[in-house]
Amino acid sequence: MMTGKPDQAPAATLVIFGATGDLTRRLLVPALVNLLREGLVGDGLNILGVAREDMDDERLRSLLDEFVDPAAAGWADLRRRIAYLKGGFEDDATYRAIGERLGGADNAAFYLATPPDYFGTIAEKLAAARLLDEGAGFRRVLVEKPFGHDLASALTLNERIVNLVSERQIYRIDHFLGKETVQNILVARFANPMIEAVWNNRYVDHVQITAAETVGVGRRGRFYDATGAMRDMVPNHLFQLLAMVGMEPPNSFAADAIGTEKTKVVSAIRTLTSAQVRTDIVRGQYVAGRIGGEPRAAYSDEADVDPGTRTETYVAMKLWIDTWRWSGVPFYLRTGKAMAARETEIVLQFKPVPRALFRHASVTRLPPNRLVIHIQPDEGVNFDFLAKLPGPVIETAPVSMNFRYADHFALRRLTGYETLLYDMMIGDQTLFQSAEAVEAAWAAVQPVLDAWSRERVRPQEYRAGSDGPVEADALLERDGRAWHGLRG
Repeated sequence: MMTGKPDQAPAATLVIFGATGDLTRRLLVPALVNLLREGLVGDGLNILGVAREDMDDERLRSLLDEFVDPAAAGWADLRRRIAYLKGGFEDDATYRAIGERLGGADNAAFYLATPPDYFGTIAEKLAAARLLDEGAGFRRVLVEKPFGHDLASALTLNERIVNLVSERQIYRIDHFLGKETVQNILVARFANPMIEAVWNNRYVDHVQITAAETVGVGRRGRFYDATGAMRDMVPNHLFQLLAMVGMEPPNSFAADAIGTEKTKVVSAIRTLTSAQVRTDIVRGQYVAGRIGGEPRAAYSDEADVDPGTRTETYVAMKLWIDTWRWSGVPFYLRTGKAMAARETEIVLQFKPVPRALFRHASVTRLPPNRLVIHIQPDEGVNFDFLAKLPGPVIETAPVSMNFRYADHFALRRLTGYETLLYDMMIGDQTLFQSAEAVEAAWAAVQPVLDAWSRERVRPQEYRAGSDGPVEADALLERDGRAWHGLRG
């Protein structure tokens, strides 16, 4: 992780498999333009797009124009350095042609912006064509999530790829980790002794991690119906946030040091029994409702979704981390589509104070202190605490101190991929997942997947535009707790 003024990344060719897809057009290329504007990449960056569509260089450039400001600094120059190669991902001739296009280029990175089924095949074809052999420069492979669909497939895919290329050449991407607020968790904790001093089971009652979306599945119906919220979000996005919260202080901000501590946290998640899956996991699916005043069809009526589907669009779960720091502290995670508000946040709720001093207060229970880290869309940090109401009687009132990034820093419109692409080009793996971390995450959710399959668990219904199934509220209520309200 960079801790000083960043240098410009070295010249390189970025080969994007799946160059005509939404990921490339909406996120990757706009992120590269932002890096150009900041001077973090220069004239030595070239892009080679690979896909099956019948088109040429100019047609690909025109597709990319749609998501880039034509007046953006550097776009005109980068646009001229974008080329297209038509080819099948399973065709040896495609890789021979890539080799010819690369010529004598020292540095090259291969971005697998494709369906997961192609990850292993593309890696094998690149290796067979000697395109991953490193000489004077680097050769790197970037893999989008999901990395596998269960523990067995993740183990197989890791073995398949690591046998072809070294672990230091593999960059497994989780774009959540490119967000400023996620990275700021480390700074907030370890640069502020007051915060780190209470970041443990002596003071924290429980932790909530939420990733709520207002959108449905859109055009991803076929992919999503074979995947579901658990596989799509929990082993990657939510567990990455959990690891940031739960990790011990690393001995440096180096990639290996941070990665080791994060993996320890995920590995320490207590294995769920079949009984705990039934009581501590909520599986939901949205039915018709309204979001922002607009009607939303039921998930089962979405395009390319099986009308009799059992796929979940919502998951809530209660987990325990068996470490000294977090022993006895429950972690509540939830994620869902078609919900009341778009909100990704982490909530640390602190233990209640003894009421002896406040036994004459008009409330039966004092509101708790909370530290709320808002990751998106309105990045910032809130601390909820109690203050005295004006007057001669000791009465308390909840108040909040709010820090918003936009109030203190000039925030540019970013896609979340800028930091990840830049780090890959300079060889910094801090924000990327190791094989061990991926396998630990799948091992934690595998008992849930097995129980759902074995017991053929049907999702609980929740109305589109709501906060999720009532069963998710009951999950916390039985512990005397409640979810932090979504900001709609």
